[in-house]
Amino acid sequence: MIELDHFINGQRVKGESGRFGNVYNPATGEVQAKAPFASPDEVDAAVAGALAAQPAWAAVNPQRRARVMIEFVRLLKRDMDKLAAAISSEHGKTLPDARGDVQRGLEVVEFCIGAPHLLKGEYTDSAGPGIDMYSMRQPVGVAAGITPFNFPAMIPMWKFAPALTCGNAFILKPSERDPSCPLLLAELLLEAGLPEGLLQVVNGDKVAVDAILDHPSVSAVGFVGSTPIASYIYSRGCANGKRVACFGGAKNHMVIMPDADLDQAVDALVGSGYGAAGERCMAVSVAVPVGEKTADALIQKLAPKVENLKVGPFTAGEDLDYGPLVTGAARDRVLSLVNSGLEAGAELVVDGRDFSLQGYESGFFVGPHLFDRVTRDMEIYKTEIFGPVLSSVRAGSYEEALGLAMDHEYGNGAAIFTRDGDTARDFANRINIGMVGINVPIPVPLAYYTFGGWKKSIFGDLNQHGPDAFRFYTKTKTVTSRWPSGIKEGAILNFAAME
Repeated sequence: MIELDHFINGQRVKGESGRFGNVYNPATGEVQAKAPFASPDEVDAAVAGALAAQPAWAAVNPQRRARVMIEFVRLLKRDMDKLAAAISSEHGKTLPDARGDVQRGLEVVEFCIGAPHLLKGEYTDSAGPGIDMYSMRQPVGVAAGITPFNFPAMIPMWKFAPALTCGNAFILKPSERDPSCPLLLAELLLEAGLPEGLLQVVNGDKVAVDAILDHPSVSAVGFVGSTPIASYIYSRGCANGKRVACFGGAKNHMVIMPDADLDQAVDALVGSGYGAAGERCMAVSVAVPVGEKTADALIQKLAPKVENLKVGPFTAGEDLDYGPLVTGAARDRVLSLVNSGLEAGAELVVDGRDFSLQGYESGFFVGPHLFDRVTRDMEIYKTEIFGPVLSSVRAGSYEEALGLAMDHEYGNGAAIFTRDGDTARDFANRINIGMVGINVPIPVPLAYYTFGGWKKSIFGDLNQHGPDAFRFYTKTKTVTSRWPSGIKEGAILNFAAME
């Protein structure tokens, strides 16, 4: 049994609390490692180390900080396969998908290399007689990130790369379900030249989370996960005077218009709905065909492709479509929601409940499922399933289809497939969703734009990565400067306006 560590002050250290969480091999269901759960005292020690290291790092000029990220990118490329294997072995992703996890994080690190430009302030000379004004962007101090299991490389890098490049220290509390990759990332950053203590990795559960949220020296907290936990972290962090950005659940719709290229739409639905076993916050889980003719044709083309999806362990090769879910509890929850859909009267076109893989019967695999004639009152429509389940909700018109996505409590992503530019433009302008795809099924913005949803998919005012990350991890200081010349005139006691 492997006992994992924390990463504190530049080295791996054993947990001291005596509490651990199981890390499973999702393909076999076996416990392959145990992750230490930090106590408040261990979190305090990590924050103390970060607090001690941060002032010297903030004094390093942005260009030199960016050079650490340049070297980090090189090391990520060098160790891509090693990082992907660590992700696949604990999460269950296929190797190509795991490499994509690393790559999308790497792209944000590349964006952070532009820190010298992104951290520039503003300047106004002669704002008044002999008066100049300028602003500076300065680090918040010690920031923290609480990241989910479904992207154990990408989302930690979305958090710590901009935070560190801005001159902060960072406390990372990764998911306890797949913590090995974040530990490897911390070691690579040290190799890239990051001084010790600036990136601390503390494994744990709610005890560690609360210790971070309550710690007076942690100034900013970012989170990605479910909406109930996002709401909790946002409320508790804000109550403690911290800057907080939390990203929650999703129920992403894809509208298929009668004029859409159905073959293209079907391929998009299969890839976005079943990739990574549906364990993506940007997965399309609701197809909305407009008109009965469109719906019938869509299901006719979609069903055989879903039935033929290849499911298996990442060790089986590169041509797998998806692997197991991350835990047995996740598998059981998905199957329970599938049964609720049947009980509510939805038509199960592709039934994956009896899926079993020889030699991996105890693994956390779930076969692909496809529902048709789902309605908005059903639990499988309202709830984020986070599994390989796609629901078709038939709409009689474009307006009805648009309303389905707009009325849902989540607002992470939405897409429309159409050949009509006017319809696409109207959809993009009217939809109350944060990320929109036009003939693009998973509209995750590139690193130089920002990532974030609307409604109950976000708690806070700023998005992830892109320019918003540099706003989140810095504070603005505005300086009004006067260097008098000539005869000094005495004090001015009233609040004088600038002339």
